[in-house]
Amino acid sequence: MDSIKEQMTRIIREQPDDSSYDEILRELAFARMIERGLEDSQSKRTISNDEMKHRIRRWRK
Repeated sequence: MDSIKEQMTRIIREQPDDSSYDEILRELAFARMIERGLEDSQSKRTISNDEMKHRIRRWRK
């Protein structure tokens, strides 16, 4: 498994040469969100789609 620094370096290298600072930061943040979601899923820290729909409905009130 790659270190965090290696993972970040790989993500940065995969970006086009004309990428802006903000675009690169967005890609790094997106990769982290995916990683955290997978960790949550593996640790059974999830909710059902129905529960999420219920929560969203409550937010809209």
